[in-house]
Amino acid sequence: MRKIGHILWMVAFAISIVSPTFSHAEDEHSQGAVFIMTNAASHNEVISYKRAADGSLQAAHKFATGGRGSGGNNDPLESQGSLTLSQDRSLLFAVNAGSGTISVFQVHGADLSLADLQLSQGAEPNAIAQHGHLVYVLNTGGSSNVVGFRASDDGKLQPIPHSLTFLSTNTSGASSLAFTPNGQFLLVTERETNSIDAFIVKSNGTLSPIVINPSAGPGLFALAFAPNGTALAAETGPAGGQNASAISSYSVASNGILTPISTSVPTLGAATCWNAVTPNGKWVYTSNAGTSTISGFSIGSNGALTALPGTIVGTNPTGATNLDIAITTDGKFLYTLDGEIGKISIFGIQSDGTLTNLGTNGALPKGVGFNGIAAD
Repeated sequence: MRKIGHILWMVAFAISIVSPTFSHAEDEHSQGAVFIMTNAASHNEVISYKRAADGSLQAAHKFATGGRGSGGNNDPLESQGSLTLSQDRSLLFAVNAGSGTISVFQVHGADLSLADLQLSQGAEPNAIAQHGHLVYVLNTGGSSNVVGFRASDDGKLQPIPHSLTFLSTNTSGASSLAFTPNGQFLLVTERETNSIDAFIVKSNGTLSPIVINPSAGPGLFALAFAPNGTALAAETGPAGGQNASAISSYSVASNGILTPISTSVPTLGAATCWNAVTPNGKWVYTSNAGTSTISGFSIGSNGALTALPGTIVGTNPTGATNLDIAITTDGKFLYTLDGEIGKISIFGIQSDGTLTNLGTNGALPKGVGFNGIAAD
């Protein structure tokens, strides 16, 4: 019975993806797009939604990556950046952890066309970072490493010779990577060693020897950059802690040494793993999966973090286990992937940094391994 029910559900899901629920007139007012990744073990796909001016989403299409995901249940990739839009929003990069490949799509609004499929040159790729024509993929399985590619304007990838660089250990539990805004450094987070690896990016696209920095707090997970160069790292907190997750900020010196600015500022949530920064660099938000909440902080000109009033600025549906988080290019909306309940939560970002809950969208499979979200 369970198998039959699942098949019927998948048929209904497929129909909902290809049958828009908005009228054609509403479709004409699309303001952008939101993308999520199924991470399915049989054949990985990206699902796109057209974004309306009010932040609401319309299911549009699903696009095959040409590779296989890892499958699994809730948050199997344990990463941020498994689905990454290029800086100019013209390309979308996706990891295929099950087949050890990365896919590149050309972006045409909410429509995608597969431009390239390349071996990740490692095992279990789970995150991608891009700066200009430089793309690096994080391979968390086997001998943990990062590998570089050159991306053409049409999305074709060319591996960079001698760019494969190992992390501090084979079992690092690496979960994110990010370029500094000026592209001079690549930073990688290691969950198992609780450290942040820094690499200087050379003129030929290869990396300098690793510089290992200890995390300011326990439970390091994902890292993102503010436009002013401040590195922002989400921390799940000490084992056994009660709503003890936090976020820290760092400056990056010319030798790759990180200096903490704000250390382990409480999010007042649990399982804080993901963060996203507004395009104007004023605010950073964290996705707290353990408490189904979102915390907000202002970012000072010196990188110091100050919690917004109440700290918790958004509440997801009960049991959402909200995973990855994304903010639109115009800075007006924030979306979270609520993997456990098969929804996408929608929030409006106000001028003072507070969030307005705009409800949820989607009739997605529940707890089946979806990972990755990106927003335009």
